[in-house]
Amino acid sequence: METKNIQYERALLAGVNTGTDEQEFARSMEELKSLAKACYMEPVAIVTQNLEHGNKALYVGTGKVREIKEAALAYDADVAVFDDALTPAQLSNLQKELDMPVLDRTTLILDIFAIRAGTREAKLQVESARLKYLLPRLVGMHEALTRQGGASGSMSSRGAGEKKLELDRRKIEKRIAQLNRELKEVSAEREVQRKKRQAARIPLVAMVGYTNAGKSTIMNALVDRYVKDDDKKVLEKDMLFATLDTTVRQICTGNNQDFLLSDTVGFIHKLPHSLIKAFHATLEEVRNADLLLQVVNVSDPHYKEQMHTTEELLAELHAAGLPMITVYNQADRCMDAVEYPKRSGMDKVFICAKETSSLELLVRMIWNGCMKTMSVRNF
Repeated sequence: METKNIQYERALLAGVNTGTDEQEFARSMEELKSLAKACYMEPVAIVTQNLEHGNKALYVGTGKVREIKEAALAYDADVAVFDDALTPAQLSNLQKELDMPVLDRTTLILDIFAIRAGTREAKLQVESARLKYLLPRLVGMHEALTRQGGASGSMSSRGAGEKKLELDRRKIEKRIAQLNRELKEVSAEREVQRKKRQAARIPLVAMVGYTNAGKSTIMNALVDRYVKDDDKKVLEKDMLFATLDTTVRQICTGNNQDFLLSDTVGFIHKLPHSLIKAFHATLEEVRNADLLLQVVNVSDPHYKEQMHTTEELLAELHAAGLPMITVYNQADRCMDAVEYPKRSGMDKVFICAKETSSLELLVRMIWNGCMKTMSVRNF
């Protein structure tokens, strides 16, 4: 997507630490900054607060609301972005207090997914997730208006705004039902494709991992070496969720050792549950894989925490027990060139995706892993 003509919004970022480790909280706020940039925002200020638990009405304390408002005015911010999912009441109250648009982390991620979605399936999934997230927030506003409608409960006491919200709610519910029908059709088509691949007896290898860990880089490096077709490459960019659509490529290594490589959507800390549910059909590629590759950017100081997030989400997808090789990418940035190839083992490999020797080692490990899995299944 061309970005030179995009008008970047000035964003004030806010977060509450409710007892999390200081380093982990700082990482979450830094990640929020990266998410804002991925959504074409310019972070101009950060306001944080330590609380035992979030304020039920405002998420932050009342004094901190004033500080956020003053900072927004001082830095000429267009929007306030909060690092957690806000309840409908918190969202409504903050917008009134701050007198400016308010987004939470979930909405931000949903917006990024909407920007990145390319295929029909991804667009349907993202729209469904966004509408399902919006619906209870409309309901919350509707309830607030109902309480203002008078004690009599008379239909005549309802205002125009309330009637519009009811109409919006019906439109959203109707659209969600339509999206569910279309997604079932797409899911059926995907199942047919999956059965054809299974009949061909070509192993399926699914790459999983934290967003921006290097999955697309590895996919393109393997396509370069073994497929030699630039049209088969995927978007490769140093940005959170640069690629969203699931891509499957056949890697032809010779000697009847071909395999299918799937590049799935990246994971992230506090990934909205609605998105996990929306992408359930797409992520079935993970559950049906013969082998998983957990791609890790080992040069990232937080790579262990990112691995933990990935493993938690794999468990949520019921894919935690599948055979897996951990691919420690960008090892050349933090290890000696002679050292890191020697650290590879049965279920882990340290590589630099730009090196031919690393790719050859990775392919050997992939094929050995697939053969073990398929022999067990046949047995």
